[in-house]
Amino acid sequence: MFDTAQSLPAAPRAELFGHPRGLTFLFTTEMWERFSYYGMRSLLVLYMTKYLLLADHSGSVIGLLPLKGTLETIFGPLDVQPLSSQIWGLYTGLVYFTPIFGGLLADRVLGQRRTVIIGATLMAFGHFMMAVEQLFLFALLALILGNGCFKPNISTQVGSLYAPGDPRRDRAYSIFYVGINLGAFLAPLVCGTLGERVGWHYGYAAAGVGMVIGLCIYLYALPLLPPDEMHRAQAAHTAHKPLDAGERRAIWMLLALLIPNSLFWATYDQIGNTIILWADANTDRSIDALHLFGGSAQIPTTWFLAVNPFMIFAFTPFVVALWARQAARGSEPATITKMAIGCFGVTAANLIMVAAALHADGGKASWLWLFGFFVVITIGELYLSPVGLSFVTKVAPARLISLMMGVWLSASFTGGFLAGYIGSFWSRMGKPEFFLLVAGIAAVAGLMIYGCRWVVGGAKFQD
Repeated sequence: MFDTAQSLPAAPRAELFGHPRGLTFLFTTEMWERFSYYGMRSLLVLYMTKYLLLADHSGSVIGLLPLKGTLETIFGPLDVQPLSSQIWGLYTGLVYFTPIFGGLLADRVLGQRRTVIIGATLMAFGHFMMAVEQLFLFALLALILGNGCFKPNISTQVGSLYAPGDPRRDRAYSIFYVGINLGAFLAPLVCGTLGERVGWHYGYAAAGVGMVIGLCIYLYALPLLPPDEMHRAQAAHTAHKPLDAGERRAIWMLLALLIPNSLFWATYDQIGNTIILWADANTDRSIDALHLFGGSAQIPTTWFLAVNPFMIFAFTPFVVALWARQAARGSEPATITKMAIGCFGVTAANLIMVAAALHADGGKASWLWLFGFFVVITIGELYLSPVGLSFVTKVAPARLISLMMGVWLSASFTGGFLAGYIGSFWSRMGKPEFFLLVAGIAAVAGLMIYGCRWVVGGAKFQD
């Protein structure tokens, strides 16, 4: 294995179910943070297209006219739906750009713990500000900055619970990823339902409550968490040494994957953008519930966003068991191959939607098409996202680990911008052609990632 992590061995800690107890608290903190993030995001596009950006309300949003003017200078005239997709893409992109600076702040100045606390506090304020429509853009800014401080540092703390070479690290990230998706599963059911059925602002307030709960759990767990990597590096007198050849090579290995990783997220993130629009306007959401109620009921649009995270924690044990079985036979795919498979999963999922759009022929498609889409795209996600997080903590230099985690997450920054740009074609293209475009982009990303085997050396990407 190519492992340049030079952190000091983790101190012995009390364990729970074979893992440090700190993992349980990081799991629950991240679960509530993702509950708040996905709860807000499940409402964002619908909120803008159905309420905020309509003529009766858009004039009250501070700063919206200058932002719209800037975007129209770049992309041309924007109606409500294209403008909402551009704002959504700008937000989701910046959410994953600021972790670069949050990681640098933690590595050089504050340490992971204090930076996480600052980030969680900013996000809690941001979610509550979303309930005031005049402060919409300021709320998004607070959420962007807060996520930048929070996201890279809590992710690196998971790896810091384990000594270099500890085989439990990969399994720990799989467990951590279940926490992410448990929060994402609950978010649209709670925040989405409140927003759609009671009022938009109630949904955003619920997201704020979730973030406050996560912050309280993190503060309680501080004694169980590992020392900041900044302090470890200072103790080992490596904080200011130049990078050696192995560390530089590890950084180049990570950078080589950023472009195809960005394309992956640009296509995957259509879930919260154009897929939710398809579910709302192009899907027959009626369900009979086995005639128990004497008629059909409508599935709320935002509930479809709970399908993917539910499948994540339903499928994770089977995927991990498959990898373990393959490893025992010596046939487990290399990390780079897993990532390529993840991209091809997004391609296959969007080809299902091509078939759905052709079958509907301008009408409404059965919700079962969306269900099949989520099954396939979830498997693709499991082959790329948690694998990437674990890989960063294995190969990144320990004194730059939060920064490199931020750089890795920045693939979602460019991916988010591209996702918004792709989404702006939703109302301009036929639906089969649109989904075919997304499938093609994901396939190109998969081929680029697989091609990196020959650029950076596939043997180095073994788990």
